[in-house]
Amino acid sequence: MSVETGRLAAPEVRSMFDRIAPVYDLMNRVMTAGLDQRWRRETVKAVVRPGDRVLDACCGTGDLAVAALEAGAGEVVGLDFSPRMLERARTKQQTVTWIEGDVLALPFDAGSFDAATVGFGVRNVTDLPAALAELRRVLRPQGRVGILEITTPTGVLAPFYRLWFDRVVPLIGKLLKGGAAYTYLPASVRRFPVPAELASLLEQSGFADVSYRTFAGGIVALHTGVAK
Repeated sequence: MSVETGRLAAPEVRSMFDRIAPVYDLMNRVMTAGLDQRWRRETVKAVVRPGDRVLDACCGTGDLAVAALEAGAGEVVGLDFSPRMLERARTKQQTVTWIEGDVLALPFDAGSFDAATVGFGVRNVTDLPAALAELRRVLRPQGRVGILEITTPTGVLAPFYRLWFDRVVPLIGKLLKGGAAYTYLPASVRRFPVPAELASLLEQSGFADVSYRTFAGGIVALHTGVAK
């Protein structure tokens, strides 16, 4: 397994995210031309209702969890298995409950949340169907899920995408302390299911009314569904 193939064992993924934690927010802004925060707000708008108890899994440095709280969620729990990422998340918002944990074995009872979100995280899990099943398990009936993820466009933006993510992003990452692991990003995205395939996986995991929409010409997809 290696960074270049986009396939890493769970301990290697955790170590990688610990290393890139200091540059994670900056790289998100650079990679998306500052649009990532707007996409997070769209994710929250799609699935979070006022007063909801919300789980933000694979929360990273916490931007999506904070967006859910700002949108009126009653309680927000942010979970990630990278201690360094959580350290940065805690500096942003103390009201959110930050927990170190694994999306493949969520430390919550069944039916604990009204909504669950994942932003730019599911492509890194070693067993995607198992992660989706865990998200379904901790949601109440009719609970909502929102998954925001980079995908691979097939239209006119495809050549630009390949240039940006295969060449420019890894180069920028190498220039930043701890950012060399961004050579992992292009490969991890290439092996990730296309939007229609992820929608099918959500349905197989116990979600109904699954739909998705894309942003930035298909570079990012937002999937939503409702727990049966």
